[in-house]
Amino acid sequence: MADGLTAGDACPARPRLVLGSASPRRRELLAQIGLVPDAVLSPDIDEDPLPRELPRPYCARVARDKALALQAGPDDIVLCADTTVALGRRIMGKPRDAGEAASFLLAMSGRRHRVLTAVAVRRGARLWERLVETVVQMKRLSDDELNAYLASGDWQGKAGAYGIQGPAGAFLPWIQGSYSAVMGLPVAETAQLLAAAGYPVWRQA
Repeated sequence: MADGLTAGDACPARPRLVLGSASPRRRELLAQIGLVPDAVLSPDIDEDPLPRELPRPYCARVARDKALALQAGPDDIVLCADTTVALGRRIMGKPRDAGEAASFLLAMSGRRHRVLTAVAVRRGARLWERLVETVVQMKRLSDDELNAYLASGDWQGKAGAYGIQGPAGAFLPWIQGSYSAVMGLPVAETAQLLAAAGYPVWRQA
């Protein structure tokens, strides 16, 4: 090969992609663009909001803390995200029980709220970040709709007590922004961050 390059020099090894999330939805969204993480880890951080912390800085901080908390090799690319549902200044995290899920849903019923998803990509000491905001309209929920949804259990483990890709999608007639971000990972922005960090998003291994 010209200039003494080997095949390995021309096509360097793809760095390891470490996904810092146990969410199956995030793995599904990565798979849409042909990406399969080499490792899937769950960051162990405190996700409680700080006193008087607002939703946007909270969401960005949690994604950043997750990325910094994971142990990874110096050339590994770590991908973490956090999704936060916000009603005004109120942060609606994952409900502790059905009663809290009901209070979240009733607060959003018939109103618009914001879904914030922050993405943090780390490679060594460098960090790339992006926060995507989507406005979501929830229809006014009837007692039957609310009770049936709570009985389904689909609210468990989901910010704001719902997932747009599940049964609650029937309650959301309108969104402005990124559907995939509401699911948990904005695909277009994530691909851009990974490419900026040197991950060959569109090159097949």
